[in-house]
Amino acid sequence: MTEAPTATPQRMSDEDVQQILALTKDIDSVELKLTIAEPAQLTTARALDLDPLQAQIRQVVFFDTPDLALDAKGLVVRARRTQKKEDDTVVKLRPVVPSELPKDLRRSPSFGVELDASPAGYVCSGSLKGVAGQGDVRRVIREGKSVRKLFSKEQRALYEEHAPEGVGLDDLAVLGPIFVLKLKRSPEGFDRQLVSELWLYPDGSRILELSTKCAPAEIFQVAAEARAFLSSRGVDLGAQQETKTRTALEHFSKELKKGARRSRRRADSSASAARSPE
Repeated sequence: MTEAPTATPQRMSDEDVQQILALTKDIDSVELKLTIAEPAQLTTARALDLDPLQAQIRQVVFFDTPDLALDAKGLVVRARRTQKKEDDTVVKLRPVVPSELPKDLRRSPSFGVELDASPAGYVCSGSLKGVAGQGDVRRVIREGKSVRKLFSKEQRALYEEHAPEGVGLDDLAVLGPIFVLKLKRSPEGFDRQLVSELWLYPDGSRILELSTKCAPAEIFQVAAEARAFLSSRGVDLGAQQETKTRTALEHFSKELKKGARRSRRRADSSASAARSPE
């Protein structure tokens, strides 16, 4: 499979629009996304009548090396705990060229190809989903249990095919968890479901993402409808866009590196003390 050149969203041009139209025949679904800058999150929540007490509670955890070697290869490994639902997992390839994916992978009922689009651009990803055993994700987070056992045989095979050489699932660090509030509703004036996700990062920062899904053939119509609806509610459509996954990976990567530096300093200090004469 030929790797697409980059996962970084790009400003849409006329050429981008043509490429999206060409992609629609090979993708399974579309998710239209918009992130809201922190200063505007409260006013946006009020404008859309978002009630946090109706939100579903989630915990999201990623797995990667401290220097994000998987991310550099376009590979995302994630597990998730959801209130009153089964734990789930995913091994995701991003970006992908849908027409170049192996046919046996495309035939898998657990695999899907989605196009994510935002005011900043678009990216295609392929996700192989799975279900984790009850409590297994929590045990990995709290007790350091095997990461590998969270994933199905099919997911492990996909991981091994795309992972950096010599980096197994049990070699990965736990990046997280992140506390998430997710709210689904169909607001008055918008004839489809609008999903709101508030990601709360350990450093106190937040990302509020609004999204809606549609069939590939509907992408431009639904995008126009969503834009008109949000504009009518005073939602800022021109703010700089952020990505939940990228923000999480970079945050926890920095924390892991800080922890490693502290450990080295303690080790050096102990070694120096041991060499000092009494």
